[in-house]
Formats: sequence, structure tokens, C-alpha cells
Amino acid sequence: MKGTPMRIVTARVNHETNTFSPLATPLAAFNPLWGADALAAGQDATTALGAFIRFAQARGATVAVPVTAHANPSGPVADAAFEVLCSAILDAIRPGCDAILLDLHGAMVTESHDDGEGELLARVRALAPGVPLGVALDLHGNVTQRMVAHCDALAGFKTYPHVDMAETGERVAGIVGRMLDEGLAPARAWIHPPMLAHTLRMDTRVPGPMRDAVRAAAAAEARPGVLAATIFGGFSLADLSEAGVSVTVTAETQAAADRAAADLAQGLWAARDSFVYAEAPLADSLAAAGAALAGPGDGPVLLLDHGDNCMSGGTCDVMDVLAAALEAGMDGLVAGPICDPEAVAALHAAGLGARVAIDLGNRVPLPGFPPRAPLAVSGTVAALGDGDYVITGPTYTGQRCGMGRAAVIDTGAARILVSEQPHEPWDLAVFTSLGLDPAGARVLILKSRMYCRPVFEPIARAVVECASRGVTSSDYALFPFRKLARPAFPLDPDAAWTP
Repeated sequence: MKGTPMRIVTARVNHETNTFSPLATPLAAFNPLWGADALAAGQDATTALGAFIRFAQARGATVAVPVTAHANPSGPVADAAFEVLCSAILDAIRPGCDAILLDLHGAMVTESHDDGEGELLARVRALAPGVPLGVALDLHGNVTQRMVAHCDALAGFKTYPHVDMAETGERVAGIVGRMLDEGLAPARAWIHPPMLAHTLRMDTRVPGPMRDAVRAAAAAEARPGVLAATIFGGFSLADLSEAGVSVTVTAETQAAADRAAADLAQGLWAARDSFVYAEAPLADSLAAAGAALAGPGDGPVLLLDHGDNCMSGGTCDVMDVLAAALEAGMDGLVAGPICDPEAVAALHAAGLGARVAIDLGNRVPLPGFPPRAPLAVSGTVAALGDGDYVITGPTYTGQRCGMGRAAVIDTGAARILVSEQPHEPWDLAVFTSLGLDPAGARVLILKSRMYCRPVFEPIARAVVECASRGVTSSDYALFPFRKLARPAFPLDPDAAWTP
């Protein structure tokens, strides 16, 4: 009807699935917000969803936000959870709309669907076949041909750590805006070279292959007719056929999309060796940390336990690095968060100031890994708290986070932060909220790979990456890939490919 406001449906559903992780992913893991609550949470957020809401509001459109839901990386999403989240989006689309904008991850696996986003987009497209549909994805998406086939425009982040989520949403919304205003019919191209890149080779803040790749993608976007070009590093800890790196291009013509995608894919394949991270033995890493402690500089030596990384599906209770550091005689340690609800309960029950002896970590069985006994520690209960804090930035600025109940045990050599939930150290407030000063530590052990770096690297004298034997290890030989299309580099060093 003439004069009726445009109606735009937008939603956020994010999960990066580690198919080797034992951590369950029920609906509650997403902490979903619905309807008006989802709109309120999303409209000022520095996410693609926030950009989509602002785009709709700037056009005077009625905006429907059926759900915003984000779960930390873990094992496959429960089918019941997936169906609830999908149904919320489909129910919002069913009455009719003028555009659909979805903030997804690109690496969701469910109990029944290896390609969660592809399944969702296929359902959306079947329900709204002629409605412009734009999708924003994470740089670590395992992008599939099915995803690309069932949308009109897509783009992914160009930063890791991710600080351009809103900008990515703006790019996708801009393409959809041209579809609405000009009748643009975008073309898409997708190419999937057979290679698994290591996450520790994807830092875009420093010289390296991923920064070169995203700069090439940005240069491709300056070509005539190219609307969005993305290099996806992929998420390799997922056993599905199309896991790994990929290239997508959205353009005004198919020829422009195909040319740009082929050029970018050729560049990726040529640089494949540089995307491989060779982890050092843990003993060598601790020796490097000892050398850094003996050298000049201020602040702690930062030990990153990347084999048990929360934001890749780690259990956050593997004790390898902490145990080895204590055995090596290191002191002035601050470590955490270590996820151990049983230990948290014991510390809270003992009370502040109590002397305790507890078993810590190594509780969650890791499929394919030998069992390990918990680490016996004794000391004083130094702090108790609810585990809540607010992120100061630069990632998820202003977001309130919770670790579940938390506690600190001071063993003399180490002050260990223990939490009820696996939690990424997004902010100094992870520690300061429990009275710990991370900058004052000699050695700071974090179960993190990348997201901690913008916050903790500036206070550190050195950063040492430490390999523990967990489900986020960089040693892909530890994982029984069965569905992955082979050959795939570097699992198959002699893999050949021609675009």
C-alpha cells in the first residue's frame, strides 16, 4: 500500500562450532534475546546487527528484530536450539518484508546440519524468494556454496581480532539498499581452495599472510563493479567437507565477481605455506618465557595457552601450561580464568581467607585425548565474586559479561582465577573485578589465542605462545578428520589445486 513504511527483518545468530569440542551448545548457551529486547540490545551495538538496525531506522523503515543470540565456540549446536532460533527468524519474515539482513557467523554446525547457516538461508530463501537478502559473516566462517547460493549479498570481517563488525554490516546493508533503490541484482562468486589455515597466522594487526590477503580483498573492492570482496580464513577445527579458507565476491556483474574471486584465490594458494603455524614444544616456550623474565622490560610475560582457547571451543580446564610453569619454579603468576565449577563451589563454601587444598581442572573428558588428573593446589581463598564485568574495548565495547561465579586462590607462587564458565579474557576487568592486578604479575597465563591481545599485549614485556594438548590445538594431526574433503593442505603437503 502506498505510504506504508518499508519493513526490514534483521537478526543475529552467531556460533563458531568446534566439532571436536565436548562442550554442549543448548539454547541457553546463546543467551538469546527476543523482539523488543533484541532491538534494544542491538541498536547501539558495534556489530553487524547494530549497523543493520541503524540502516533500517535511517530509511524510516519498520524494523523487526526477532532474536539476537551469541554463543561462545563449543561443540555442535543442539537441534532443538537451532530450530527455535530459525523459527523466530522465519516467523518474523512470514507476514512479509521488503528486505532481510542477517548477522551470522558462517561456521555453525548442528547435530543434524554440517552447514547451519546454509540450512537457515535455504529456509529463508524458500519463504521469501524475491526479497533482498544480505548476510554479514565472521572472518572465520567456513563459507559454503549453499550459503552463497541462497543470499543476494554477503561480506565478512577484514580484521582479527574483529573490530570492523559494524563496518561489515554497513557494507552489506549498502548493497541491499541499492537493490531496494535501483533494482540492482548482484552477482556472487565463491571459491574454496583446499587448504586449512592456522588461526595464529590470521592476525591482521601485524605483517603476515592474513593482512596481505585482506588488503588484496580491499583492493579488489576498488575495481569497477565489485561491491564486496572477502577472504575467509575459515575455522579449521570443524570436520565438514568445506572447512577452511574461501573467497567470496559480490559484484554488479558475474564477470566482475568471477575475475576478482579467481585472482584472490590464486593469491591465497600461492601463499599457503605462510598460513601454517608450527607450534613449539611447551618446554621450549617456558624456556623462552624464562629468558624474557631475565631480560629487560616492564610488565608480565604473557603466556597464551592456545591449545585450550575459550573462543575456539576449549574447555578452559586443561592444566598443562599452569602445571608446567609451577613445576619450572616460576612465581608471581596470575592465571585464568580456569573453568572448574566444582572448585568454585569449594572455594565459595570455604569462604574468604580460608586455607584450602583443592583439585583443579582436567575434569572434562576430551575425546581422543588421554585422561589427565586434576592439579592439586593449596592456598588461601583470596577473592570471591559473581564474575560480572563490563568490557571497555576495543572488541564488544560496553558489553556486560559474566564468567559465572568466580574465585581466586593464592598459592604463594600463583594467584589463580577460577570460574564456573569457560570465558575469554576480553578485558583487564576479568581480573580487576576480583581484585587482581594483571599488570603487576611477573607471569600472566591466559587461555586465549587472539582476542586478549589488544588489551593485554600493551601491558606485557613479552608474549609467548604455549601449546597445551587440548581441543583447540594448532596441531591438526591430533584430530580425526573424516568428512573434510581431501587432499587438503597442510594435512596433505602435496595437495595440488588449480582455480
